[in-house]
Amino acid sequence: MPSFSVCLQKSLKHLITSIFLVGAAQIARADITLPMPAPDQINRIELDGYEQLEELYESLDYTQQSWQEGKREVPRLFLQTIPERWRSEISDQVTVATKKRIFFRTLGPLALLANEEIEFQRVALEKAIADGDNTVITELATQYRVDGAPGDSTTIAELRERINPVPPSLVLAQMAIESGWATSRFAALGNALFGQWTYDGEGITPEQQRTHLGDYKIASFRTPFGSVRAYLLNLNTHNAYADLRDMRASDIAADRQSTGMELAEALIRYSERGEEYVKEVQAVIRQNGLQEVDNAVLEGQYYHLIPIGATAQ
Repeated sequence: MPSFSVCLQKSLKHLITSIFLVGAAQIARADITLPMPAPDQINRIELDGYEQLEELYESLDYTQQSWQEGKREVPRLFLQTIPERWRSEISDQVTVATKKRIFFRTLGPLALLANEEIEFQRVALEKAIADGDNTVITELATQYRVDGAPGDSTTIAELRERINPVPPSLVLAQMAIESGWATSRFAALGNALFGQWTYDGEGITPEQQRTHLGDYKIASFRTPFGSVRAYLLNLNTHNAYADLRDMRASDIAADRQSTGMELAEALIRYSERGEEYVKEVQAVIRQNGLQEVDNAVLEGQYYHLIPIGATAQ
């Protein structure tokens, strides 16, 4: 597998060659993202039931026992779509413990990948600052919704605060709550794991839409990873979560690891339930032992998990 620095060079080269179109000042949108793995680095596995997942996890030593023994290396498992059968059939047939185990193990790698991408963008930012590369700085500012000139110290400071990972324990806890352990209608129809609203006409109309709040829909995504990526961008850009970013920045300045339990305190505006919602997020983290997920890392080849009947991405 190519090194992190080689991937960065390839991604930035692609960005610079594709961001400007032939002609006047027409500019194409080219978000800085992790490079796609080569086809020979991806193992595509079709699934016809959760038993196959359990067998795969056993073969990869991705088990409850190995986790309890302290192994924090997680295989690069990426579910390509939420199977409708999970909502309509399987989740009701298994025990609560089994449902939670499948949920965390199968969707946990998506949180780690999304954070890996943010780290990639952070390295790209620092390289661009060192090189005086305003093209890359401008693109990151566009992605992270920061206004200001690329060479301005305020722009750089805001980008450095926004382009940072979110503890996976927090990601998974909110994912579980917002998607009903991936059994919600929105998860089944649009891989929507966080119930994010959209007003652009795309998405899924809630069955009990609160029309006094406008013609909003729940944003849908081609893959579950798209939902995780959009959720992290929301936390890293929306004014409602400025306190979360400030808390994280204080941790970084003190050379201290941010935790999901801590940053959950800044989610009081994520839900109309306010403090009650914060306590629920913290309870999910605590009751499911998610604190240790903050120490997990991805390793090995990619495994694209494709439920039978779904289209491979």
